[in-house]
Amino acid sequence: MTATLHTPEPQVLDRVDERVVRRRLGPGRRIRFAFWIGPALVLALWSAGSATGVITPAILSAPWDVVVAFEDQWVNHDLLGNILSSLQRAAIGLTLGVVTGAVLAVVSGLSRIGESLIDGPIQIKRSVPTLAVIPLFIAWFGIDQEMKIITIALISLVPIYIHTHNGLRSIDGKYAELAETIGIGRGEFVRHVVLPGALPGFLLGMRFAVTASLLGLVVVEQYNAVAGIGHMITLAEQYGQTDVIVVGLVIYGVFGYCADSAVRLTGRRVLAWRQTLEG
Repeated sequence: MTATLHTPEPQVLDRVDERVVRRRLGPGRRIRFAFWIGPALVLALWSAGSATGVITPAILSAPWDVVVAFEDQWVNHDLLGNILSSLQRAAIGLTLGVVTGAVLAVVSGLSRIGESLIDGPIQIKRSVPTLAVIPLFIAWFGIDQEMKIITIALISLVPIYIHTHNGLRSIDGKYAELAETIGIGRGEFVRHVVLPGALPGFLLGMRFAVTASLLGLVVVEQYNAVAGIGHMITLAEQYGQTDVIVVGLVIYGVFGYCADSAVRLTGRRVLAWRQTLEG
């Protein structure tokens, strides 16, 4: 009895070759939980520097002192309330900025009239730092919650608009020719080709917008805030509590890192159809 050897299909061989080439020329095989390696290394260096005296408490509080300060703030000073207050401001401002930036980018990216009306003001806004116009916002909206949310929204809006608009305008013109050839209407072409093609740009803008919203949060919480991480840092600065200041900075950093990781993981799921070096 002769055994029959089955030759793999050409498409299977092509996929295998493609994966091998990406692994050889690209970043290599993905490591499980790799996104925690960098922060863990920073923490290890910080701990080693504090333990050996290279990093003195006058320069930066030791990690164990920061843990003690975190526990004290959690038990005695309503740290959870401050965290929730900051998250609420950041979430509302970021949501407003993302929605507004995406709508403006779609209108500007899909219409010449829309671009002539919207793109110029956005580029002017891009060149004027939002933090520089906070005094005007205070005069217009006061120093309550509205000013803080609007500031975060405007900071988040620009990267969403820029990257989404660029993604819309970067769609290969051959797709439009193909759609016209096979008789696809404009609405269907926009829904099934243009918007999915602009999604990578939107997600890249989201990563920048998340970081920008936290930058805005750090600044606006210095203005008449009665709760929030920035309020906690301001009080700690007045009393010379360096360890509490570091607690606030670490929380801001954890916010940003977790949010950025969430956007990246979402991008991998949503853009699974793209073949990139990341795989």
